[in-house]
Amino acid sequence: MVNESLATGDSVKGKVVDIKKFGAFLELENGEEGFVHISKISKKYVREISSFLKIGDEVHGKIIGRTKDGKYELSLKDFDEEKEDTGKSHNFEKRLNQYLKDSEKKISEYKKHLDKKKNTRKR
Repeated sequence: MVNESLATGDSVKGKVVDIKKFGAFLELENGEEGFVHISKISKKYVREISSFLKIGDEVHGKIIGRTKDGKYELSLKDFDEEKEDTGKSHNFEKRLNQYLKDSEKKISEYKKHLDKKKNTRKR
């Protein structure tokens, strides 16, 4: 009986149990089988799966569908992209906040410079 508790888009953890030329088979946490096609292992070119995965490795992936025989189709690279996107977003916000602080400081210094140049002071 197939457990329907996992859905497309869910993040899962699994253990590599077999490696073939075309992909890797995983045993998921819930005991079901999963499959990762060679094209879904990494954003980099994968010539040999064994250079990225070994039998017994614990991996995190994202469910992208089901195979005809009921196995979950997984993508490891989509899971990595999710993590990178979160990091990039946080990094962007950090850089933006720093830019705003620096801009305010520079504007303030420029206004002081103009006041000195005009020999006027704010009261």
